[in-house]
Amino acid sequence: MATQIQAAEPRAVEIGPLGLKGLLGVPEAARGLVIFAHGSGSGRLSPRNQHVATALREAGFATLLLDLLTPDEEQDRANVFDIPLLARRLAAAADWAEEQPDLSRLPLGYFGASTGAGAALVAAAEMDGRIEAIVSRGGRPDLAGAALERVRAPTLLIVGSRDDQVIELNEQALARLPGPKRLATVAGATHLFEEAGTLDEVIRLAADWFGEHLPVRSHAELRHADGP
Repeated sequence: MATQIQAAEPRAVEIGPLGLKGLLGVPEAARGLVIFAHGSGSGRLSPRNQHVATALREAGFATLLLDLLTPDEEQDRANVFDIPLLARRLAAAADWAEEQPDLSRLPLGYFGASTGAGAALVAAAEMDGRIEAIVSRGGRPDLAGAALERVRAPTLLIVGSRDDQVIELNEQALARLPGPKRLATVAGATHLFEEAGTLDEVIRLAADWFGEHLPVRSHAELRHADGP
């Protein structure tokens, strides 16, 4: 993990015509932008998600915590498991980021949890290489279905050693991913990584993965992205 730096205080943003609510934090000299894809029943205000995002900002990554559904849409539980819908929202978030002056130069990664991991993989498969790295925490990558075979972004699947059913689903998905990939098991962790120290191990693994696979932009690229 990178040397800890001062984490930027996140600010509220709204994305797209639906005004999806997000929290954006951009540390100085950010190395990339990590867009969060939350699981069912979670969102941008979750203390667990915010803890992970804060740690990633301290490691030098900008973070976007995003509610992928509007409050009205959340009332229909079917939307929570609508992977194509969630994937389209994640792609829209990437489009939005690439239009922001302070984000447009940053390589993009997804951090997915539970059903959000499946959506992140589907979005990445549809985005023609624009997503540079993916991390799944206790995720359901199997929900990406046939899109798994089209994911080229380096993908890290993190599961708890005591989450037996999800381990099996992740092993099956791992075998279908064609690009760089790894399955990491956190000892003693159950599905939500509530045990002492387990979420911090997730953070360490994620920061290392993004640090390894999000490309470093050269000074020339930065000047070009920022304009004359």
